[in-house]
Amino acid sequence: MTDQHAPLQGKTLLVGVCGGIAAYKCVGVVSALRQAGADVHVILTDAAQKFVTPLTFTAVSNNDVHTDMFAQTAAWDVAHISLVRTSELLLVLNATANTIAKLAHGIADNLLTTCVLATRRPVIVAPAMNTAMYEAAPTQANIAQLQQRGFQFVSPGAGFLACGEVGEGRLADEDEILAAVRLSVARTSELRGQRVLLTAGPTREFADPARFLSNPSTGRMGFALAAEAARRGAQVTVVHGPTELSPPPGVTAVRVTTAREMRAAVIEHLPGTQLFIAAAAVADFRPDTLSAAKVKKESAGLTMTLARNPDIVSEVAEHRPQGCFIVGFAAETGDLERNGRSKLASKGLDCIVVNRIGGSSSAFAAATNEVIVLWGREGRAEIPFGSKASVASAVLDRVAILRGTS
Repeated sequence: MTDQHAPLQGKTLLVGVCGGIAAYKCVGVVSALRQAGADVHVILTDAAQKFVTPLTFTAVSNNDVHTDMFAQTAAWDVAHISLVRTSELLLVLNATANTIAKLAHGIADNLLTTCVLATRRPVIVAPAMNTAMYEAAPTQANIAQLQQRGFQFVSPGAGFLACGEVGEGRLADEDEILAAVRLSVARTSELRGQRVLLTAGPTREFADPARFLSNPSTGRMGFALAAEAARRGAQVTVVHGPTELSPPPGVTAVRVTTAREMRAAVIEHLPGTQLFIAAAAVADFRPDTLSAAKVKKESAGLTMTLARNPDIVSEVAEHRPQGCFIVGFAAETGDLERNGRSKLASKGLDCIVVNRIGGSSSAFAAATNEVIVLWGREGRAEIPFGSKASVASAVLDRVAILRGTS
């Protein structure tokens, strides 16, 4: 797995500090990051400056501190763009309920929130606030929404709070925050220079212009994997079926409708691919005939003849580019491991990710997932229930181990 003690030497980090009493603890975090070799640039919100001065952070970071989105500089520079372009990670410290709400809803009314909205780099959020505010339904909903988008959270600790109460809400320990930063920074270069090809979403197999065979897949899992691979430095292409989701930024998206169109697009983009992930829910069958006009129910028969669709991942495994690692997905209603291992062997895959269909943890049409990764004769790893973004990250961590690149 990616090293949680990976060096930060020469890494450029952007750190935002919010307005709360825990701002004083953020001085130690910034100092520790600098001592670890990172080039740290700090943004202070107006509220943060009520607790700690910019001069303090200038001293511990050895860089100018940024407080004003419209500050005049010697040369014209758009602060929120230049800062995120040069950083490899954005860390939001002692994040308040207000800042978390702004990030969840895309509000960009200060330099910090604007930088978060503008960045395509990993974002780590370390909340700190009163227990009741942290546990409040809107705050938890906002955190869940950000996690679904791929934001990483360092959960607050429990203990005595500045308000006099005892409970969850204290800023996480410095060591926990540094470990999260090291892990995320190491991941950003894990797939650098590599070509990753994924499939995502459902396919539609039409019987006539008004009717088709399909499934409830939304493409969330495939898109989460594509976004995570891009964050890790890969050149990502995702071939996806019909979905209401927008493809992740920074990836090449190829939209298709049918299984045969998906196969053609995959074969076209396969040369040079080093990691292929088949996360799409491809229809196994299609109507044997396609009517050019809508079939009237009065004249339609009650029997439909089906034809088999191509098995895309099996074909890729059979004709894989040299060195290409192949990950399959399987959606099952029962006997997950037995069915998963059967497909792992019969399709010639390097590993397979097994999802459950149905129940509270169903993979289809949900923002969450829990999976089992299978490889070899007995290899297995359970990835617990969580957002599809967190599951995608864990899957790629496991793939990195199996490929020997972690």
